[in-house]
Amino acid sequence: MIEPARARETHGIWLLTLLGLTALRLILAGIIPLAPDEAYYWLWSQHLQAGYYDHPPMVALFIRAGTLLAGSTSFGIRLSAPLSAASGSYFIWRAAEDFCPDRHAGLIAAGLFNATLIAGAGAILITPDTPLLLFWSAAIAATGRLWATRDRRWWLAIGGAVGCALLSKYTAVLLAAALGLWLFTSSEGRRQLKTPWPWAGLTLALAIFAPNLEWNQAHHWVSYLKQGGRVAQFDPSRAAQFFGELILGQIGLVTPIIFCLFTYAIWRLCRARNAVAQLLLWLTLLPAAVFLEHACFDRVQPNWPAIIYPGTCIAAACLPAATLGTWLKPALALGFGATLLVYAQSAAALFPLPPSRDPTALQLAGWNAFSTQLALYQAPFLTSDDYATTAELAFHAPQGTVVAGFDPRWQYFSFPASTTLAGKSGILVTRRAGTACPIPLGTLTRNSSRGPVKTYRLCSFIATSQGSLLP
Repeated sequence: MIEPARARETHGIWLLTLLGLTALRLILAGIIPLAPDEAYYWLWSQHLQAGYYDHPPMVALFIRAGTLLAGSTSFGIRLSAPLSAASGSYFIWRAAEDFCPDRHAGLIAAGLFNATLIAGAGAILITPDTPLLLFWSAAIAATGRLWATRDRRWWLAIGGAVGCALLSKYTAVLLAAALGLWLFTSSEGRRQLKTPWPWAGLTLALAIFAPNLEWNQAHHWVSYLKQGGRVAQFDPSRAAQFFGELILGQIGLVTPIIFCLFTYAIWRLCRARNAVAQLLLWLTLLPAAVFLEHACFDRVQPNWPAIIYPGTCIAAACLPAATLGTWLKPALALGFGATLLVYAQSAAALFPLPPSRDPTALQLAGWNAFSTQLALYQAPFLTSDDYATTAELAFHAPQGTVVAGFDPRWQYFSFPASTTLAGKSGILVTRRAGTACPIPLGTLTRNSSRGPVKTYRLCSFIATSQGSLLP
């Protein structure tokens, strides 16, 4: 146990560290170019509505708030990401303190979370995972307050956090399901169910999520069908590949020592017989089971399992003192060291990788100059056959350049469809070998400071049907 004076000193050091880390992340958010998905979500923020083809609207609301404060720049668009990471760290700290009192587990849990690569990268980039992790952590923290104070009114805070998480990303249904399973399978939970408060929390969550339900109902449930229709045909050989990619990828993104601490913590939870262990198990094993099942049919994207880690950080922070005394410092050193290397590579290309093989360059480099060069063609409009390129063109093209989207996903924006492009010949930018190009216009290469990144074909594109204009 840490002495009170030493605990206050430790808390002060951690607070300064978190503030410094947040300041660094804010600086990097303004330096590192936008990724294609971020540019896509920025377009959403220009046209706010209760739902979109891919996700619920919370990421667009976060971006809109940031751009109102700091403009439509990389910094403004990403402003909420470092702040959300700092707030989420507080919620994880608060939950660990409540679930493991007198252990000062909060600092350990928050430290472990920030030391993972998946949290470090997510603290700079703005994606639907940004608000999802914030509200997921807030729901766990509110549940910790419920546990520590026995004040059932905390169910309203839990319900509010769950509702906001559902408006962030549909995988938040796993949060609601985990809490529900905990209520039904634990004696403490069943006692809670005999009161009106969990049901009031559920009602609040559904009320917050209701606008997205209404939007999807008006749009033929397109968003739910897209996210729920990812499962492909089972192929044992591919399943083994997807399973291996999932496990190895998470070991890398969490970093190996922290991954081992998480695994040991889950094993200890399985052996425990108390309500806190049951809650943390449901928050961990239910999403893990869903992702493992998905890996039998299709690839699990590296960021999806991030929702598992707030709970596992708390569980790891409650491990025996002897275990943490041996492994905590190496785990934090490796995690933060790897995160700083990723930051350095993203901001300054620390390692001289060929641009065409550098993951950061492939996503981030050269979009501004590339879009400016395309605008010199002075075509009536620019478009692409993939949403990522279209979004980057829309963000980076000089003012007055028309960028249009003809993919079906653009039909679900709530702004007027263009009626002025039919019959006009614009430029289609494609990187896909299979895309037909009856009238080729040549090629254009997107370059980084270290050389060519990717070459695109330019084709004449005649708009034969109504297309949606992007701002």
